[in-house]
Order: sequence, then structure tokens, then C-alpha cells
Amino acid sequence: MIKTKILTVLACVAGLSACGDIETGVPFQGLPSDKSVDRGVNAHHLSTLQAGIWVDPNGCDHWIIDDGVEGYLSARLDKYGKPVCSGVAPPTHTVGDFKGGSNIPDPN
Repeated sequence: MIKTKILTVLACVAGLSACGDIETGVPFQGLPSDKSVDRGVNAHHLSTLQAGIWVDPNGCDHWIIDDGVEGYLSARLDKYGKPVCSGVAPPTHTVGDFKGGSNIPDPN
């Protein structure tokens, strides 16, 4: 019984450790915490991709980018940090070429 609890706790700790940022440099050889760069198959800075807008069920806008392998989404905020709800599209729809800027084809 105690071994089962210990193994469960160790599994949880190992799983949660994957959620943290890993810094590079000696002695660390992990991935950098800079989230503005895609380090996948076609590594590039995310600013080179085209963003579109996805409207959530509440009618508020979110920036959306799809590079064919991964997707990126963040809330669209005004200069005061409030959500932008522009009405650019009906809820749960997208506008813009959010799949542009990547050479990886996306079948959807």
C-alpha cells in the first residue's frame, strides 16, 4: 500500500515537472523558455506567421495561428487588458489567413 502511494506521488511529480520552463546553459541542456520561437520541424520566429481571429462562444476575439503542426491561441486584449469583442465574425468562427506563413500543408 505504501509503495503504491509513493509510486503515485513520484509519477505526479515527474508529470508536473514537464510543465515548467527549462533554461539552457551549463549544466542545463534543455529547451529555452522563450515562447516566441517555434523550434519544431520548420523552426522560425512566430512573428513570421500570419494571425487570424477566432471568436469564442461569448463573442470575444482571440489571436489564432496554425503552422501546420502546432497551433497558437491568445486572447485579443485592448491597451487596458480588457478582452476585445469586435463582432468581426459569429461566435466559434474564424477570419483571416491564420494558416499562412508556413510551408507545412494542413489538410483541414
